[in-house]
Amino acid sequence: MNQFKSGFVALIGRPNVGKSTLLNALIGEKLVITSPRPQTTRNAIRCIRTDDTSQMVFVDTPGIHQPQNKLDEAMKQAIKDTLEDVDVVLYLMDGAAKKSYPEDQYIQRIVRKMKTPVILVINKIDQFSKPMLLEKIDRAKSQGIYREIIPISAVKRDGVASLIERIKVLLPEGPMYFPDDMVIDQSERFIVSEIIREKALKHLRDEVPHGIAVEVTKMHPRKGKHGKTVVDIEADIQCEKKSHKGIVIGKGGSMLKAIGSDARQDIEAFLSQKINLQLWVKVRQKWREDDMALKDLGYRY
Repeated sequence: MNQFKSGFVALIGRPNVGKSTLLNALIGEKLVITSPRPQTTRNAIRCIRTDDTSQMVFVDTPGIHQPQNKLDEAMKQAIKDTLEDVDVVLYLMDGAAKKSYPEDQYIQRIVRKMKTPVILVINKIDQFSKPMLLEKIDRAKSQGIYREIIPISAVKRDGVASLIERIKVLLPEGPMYFPDDMVIDQSERFIVSEIIREKALKHLRDEVPHGIAVEVTKMHPRKGKHGKTVVDIEADIQCEKKSHKGIVIGKGGSMLKAIGSDARQDIEAFLSQKINLQLWVKVRQKWREDDMALKDLGYRY
């Protein structure tokens, strides 16, 4: 009789290599926000995949990059804390990248010192040729630091089933850490705030999103028409500069309306309830350098 296997699996990689997209594919549903912009993930988020023989607790970490402010330092600390106590590490590499990045070299130095088994996951195989893939696999093998090398396409979910089976092999026998119907360890408020931030990342210019944070200030269910529940949600989109406030609102409120419209659809799908969403834009200068602001917004370090 096979024993139940369980453990914690960290996802690491430089910014914008597809960690959140891969995590959603591993779990089988969208639980963490994705964006083509780097540094989308800010907290270490735990998502849980449970089947009849195993429970995998995946930890999505912020993309590894050189810290620029206290928020970046908080993100770096989140990565360090995660790697100290996991059973398997997935190092996700952008196989379609046309050059080597310093962040990848830094991660490889970290991996070389680790005793935890590391699986190198070469992502975006749908974007380059098979001969190039074989060349990348041979180069990775020559480093002698990876337990497994698995090529995948997170977007198309090619190779994800094989990756799950290889992770299962490396996990120790253990208990079920979370209820079998639990898929994420974050509160509904956190997920709602992340959905709103994802839509802001989608619609705003390049220079604005890194200075954006979202705080849900109200989330209250009430009886609506015909006795159906409606959730009233109010949230502040916080930006660092006064000049950014006008950009977030847009001409005649057009930008804020677009963000809210997109967010409303995803939040209703997540909560399986109708919502009444009210968004406000506030300026909180230099919040990424403010210890109290970081704690208020849930960034711990």
